Amino acid sequence: MDRIRITGGNKLNGTIPISGAKNAALPLMIAALLTDETLVLENVPRLADVAQLQRILGNHGVDITSVGKRAGDREYQGQTLHISAAHIIDTTAPYELVSRMRASFWVIAPLLARMHEARVSLPGGCAIGTRPVDLLIMALEKLGAEISIDAGYVVAKAPAGLRGATIDFPKVTVSGTHVALMAATLAKGTTVIANAACEPEVADVADCLNKMGARILGAGTPRIVIEGVEKLHCARHTVLPDRIEAGTYAMAVAMTGGDVQLSGARPELLEAALDVLKQAGAEISVNGDGIRVVRNGSGLRPVTVSTAPFPGFPTDLQAQLMALMVCAQGASEITETIFENRFMHVQELARFGARIKLDGETARIDGITRLRGAPVMATDLRASVSLVIAGLVAEGETTVNRVYHLDRGFERLEEKLKACGASIERIRE
Repeated sequence: MDRIRITGGNKLNGTIPISGAKNAALPLMIAALLTDETLVLENVPRLADVAQLQRILGNHGVDITSVGKRAGDREYQGQTLHISAAHIIDTTAPYELVSRMRASFWVIAPLLARMHEARVSLPGGCAIGTRPVDLLIMALEKLGAEISIDAGYVVAKAPAGLRGATIDFPKVTVSGTHVALMAATLAKGTTVIANAACEPEVADVADCLNKMGARILGAGTPRIVIEGVEKLHCARHTVLPDRIEAGTYAMAVAMTGGDVQLSGARPELLEAALDVLKQAGAEISVNGDGIRVVRNGSGLRPVTVSTAPFPGFPTDLQAQLMALMVCAQGASEITETIFENRFMHVQELARFGARIKLDGETARIDGITRLRGAPVMATDLRASVSLVIAGLVAEGETTVNRVYHLDRGFERLEEKLKACGASIERIRE
């Protein structure tokens, strides 16, 4: 199993290219099930989750080809996928595939909309109500689907097709918004999604669907209106840049000091995170090629932050911010309001010497001047990169184990950091 070894103490200087957004690429790939014509997606990141979704779509009979680099391509520009779901041969998504990646459950929406039936495993075998699958099912039922649970599978049927309806989510849900959006594109009549997620990735998926012939208005706002159409067609779409990756590298620069250009990053996608970094003492400037992050000499200031749906501070940057605040000059507080049990990185950060106390959904971080390198273990995707950020400044050597979590969401992370001066390498075993 691969590990990453880091020797801390080096500042980061140079340019880091930002890859395509994983959180947009996955639903965009799933949306290809809505048409029998080819969807071409550009700037798709090379990630373990993307490869896993390719296997899941292949199980349904989808053909996917990856186009190689072309003259003039930029490094880390991403791959171009040609996705053809001309012949869906299986409407079942089995447990052994869905259990490995929660987002794969979303195939239920396009399969139901186009084929009028789907049988999809509950992700991870979870029970209805314990995680937000219940809101996804509620949305499909509002659109006229008949839903039953059979041996750990959600069985959905709509023999006469889906019908437009008003879907009012009791709380903001990105997953639910994606599922409702895809299902409603082929439903008869008008669908209104109220209290919809406003994340940029939702708007990116809607933009692609509109290129395919859908009629969607209001994506990126709390109220989305979809006028159903009979058929979608081919399209070409470029995945937007990954705001979580950009925010992660911005925090790495703030942690180590230095001067880094985040090439291709779009500041409007992460304003809340950039504001917090400015409060912490980083200098942030926007230019024609993205975002420049600088911290030279000044200490880190503590901050108080609560995670929130977009445009608030992203839950997917919470662990990275906590790693940064471990070295702040004073006490910080971070409150997690989106997901339960998302403080698993706290125990691993403590191995560097971090002083963090948990009180329910709030973490209090008392900053210290020096971290010590240590062997640590990644527990999930975002937690794992917080350990890398801490390792970049820790004295001595840090080894991050179980880095397959990193490979799910960060394209060539160690190569990008090494190019800017970090002492970091992957140990393959």
